[in-house]
Amino acid sequence: MNNKEFTWQFPLLNADWFVLFKLLAIILLIVLIAIYIYDRFIQRKNQLLINYPLVGRMRYLFYLLRNPMRQYFGDETYYDSFEKLEWINKVSDGKNAYLSFSPATPYGNQKTLFRHANFVKEIHEVQGEFSVLFGENRKVPYVSKSIIGRSAMSDGAISPEGTRAFARGSYNGHFPINTGEGGLTSNFLATLNLKDCESAYLEMKEGTLFAKSVYRIMGLFTNREVSQRLYRSMVVRQKDSGSFIFDRARLVYFRIDWTTPLDLFPESVPDGIPDIIFQMGSGLYGVRDEKGNFDEERYQKVMRFCSMTEVKLAQGAKQTGGKLLATKVSDDIAYYRGIPAHKDLISPNRFPYATDMETFFNFLGNLQKLSDKPVGFKIVISTKASFEEYAKALHERVLNGQSLPDFITIDGGDGGSATAPLEMMSKIGLPIREALLIVNKVLKEFGLKEHIRIIASEKVLTPDDVVELLCHGADFINIARGFMISAGCIRARECSGANGRDCPVGLATMNESKRSKYLVIEKSKHIAFYHHQLLHGVRSLLAVMGKTDINELRMSDLILRTKKDRRN
Repeated sequence: MNNKEFTWQFPLLNADWFVLFKLLAIILLIVLIAIYIYDRFIQRKNQLLINYPLVGRMRYLFYLLRNPMRQYFGDETYYDSFEKLEWINKVSDGKNAYLSFSPATPYGNQKTLFRHANFVKEIHEVQGEFSVLFGENRKVPYVSKSIIGRSAMSDGAISPEGTRAFARGSYNGHFPINTGEGGLTSNFLATLNLKDCESAYLEMKEGTLFAKSVYRIMGLFTNREVSQRLYRSMVVRQKDSGSFIFDRARLVYFRIDWTTPLDLFPESVPDGIPDIIFQMGSGLYGVRDEKGNFDEERYQKVMRFCSMTEVKLAQGAKQTGGKLLATKVSDDIAYYRGIPAHKDLISPNRFPYATDMETFFNFLGNLQKLSDKPVGFKIVISTKASFEEYAKALHERVLNGQSLPDFITIDGGDGGSATAPLEMMSKIGLPIREALLIVNKVLKEFGLKEHIRIIASEKVLTPDDVVELLCHGADFINIARGFMISAGCIRARECSGANGRDCPVGLATMNESKRSKYLVIEKSKHIAFYHHQLLHGVRSLLAVMGKTDINELRMSDLILRTKKDRRN
């Protein structure tokens, strides 16, 4: 029997398969085109797929393959384990974050363990609300509604849309947000409505009847972001478009008119905005005059919308001023900061009023008088001796009856940044746990601990990270990376905008094409969910440790294990 006779015995082998393959190819092409259209023009849950329709789904395919393929490829090395990142993504999306079988990192390799109680408590027995009092001696002290805040990230380093998402998440989640050294911008006030403020200090733009009609019609056929973007282009000139806040109820754009006399500004922080911590960096952005010097009246205006002031001397990733490349210095950023647009912005290394301890602390005292609100400063610790210089100067102020800073923010040497030199990222500053031990010991030795709150920050992601730093003596925890991941960050490490590469999800870029597709409302919910689950996790750990209040946490609640312990 030859081959031809054989194939006739089996019709499937004799069929014309080319037609079938063409049909399958056509069906596949139609499916791919449909997915592309859905990703790019219809779905509004994932901004990565808007910017990279169809192709972006490869990320989630690899995510699905990650766990079963983990034994063949390296696991997460920068963080304790991939599970920490996965936890953030799950809780931010409102999903159940329970693990099965075991974590990826062997339990015996843990450097720090918590002491659990012989008789644990129920969660309802643990304090239900966490708060911290700052500046008890100020005329307007600040009581936070949480022990966790979003760490300093400037509008500009973060996209305007990303900043608005963080502001909304902060407001809805009831936790404070730090402006970063870029200063207070309209995007931090995104939740403000005209009904919550006086028009005397506002600049307003209202569309024509035609423009409003177009907005309403577009809203019926598209989503809120698209219709609002079109309306904004008809009402506000492009150069100023990012500096105005949109009141959806009245269809009016408005922003703070900083040229308005101080006596027309609100006496207290308006309702409808998050608790904002104003950070002042070496560039004095947002509170400088035309010559670049500190403007006391402008600072007082800014503080009518903020709860505290943090003066930044250094951060963990770089002990210099901020760096913003020209691609990120848009017209809006130039307007806010009082600098030329579209040019690299390299802030001075040294804070202008930090030439010596006396000058610096006198400047902080002046800020306290101008604002009547808490004022503190942010530093990085290298040695006990270097921090003792601060403590000695502060002790002298106590003896002389002078005011003290209300808080100190300690940033660990492993802190992150959108733009920083490698040599500073990897070689300067003590890790946060070592730094906290030094700070608390020195402050106690000089009798200062009861007067000054300690804020800690460095690579905090999950509730156990928070509890561990509280045990090391922190009063309040600032988080940047965790909140970034909850806001959609995929850790592409293209935050700086250097070499023509941008953040692919629109969170840390000024690229209009990328950031215009960032899902502000959706991600603000994720940010608030993340904060809520952090606090729930902290309460769960306190219950297991037999605590009812965070003030009961001590270093003795930790089991610090040496390499020898981990080998045995």
